[in-house]
Amino acid sequence: HPFVTFDTAALSGLALGQTVLSKACAAAGMEFDSAQAHSALYDTEQTAILFCEIVNRWKRLGGWPLAAPAE
Repeated sequence: HPFVTFDTAALSGLALGQTVLSKACAAAGMEFDSAQAHSALYDTEQTAILFCEIVNRWKRLGGWPLAAPAE
């Protein structure tokens, strides 16, 4: 596939109109603790949760067809 990296900031900008993690989380209806912000672990966990929220939201909107299993 053509992806060599996956930029969640760009994805959240496209899906939610926000590229800043705290603002993207708010737009997704997620809680965000600014006291923990910029901790590598916290930011990583929030980014992973945000990614799942965006993908699940896309799926609820009709998403994309799943590929047929390879034979």
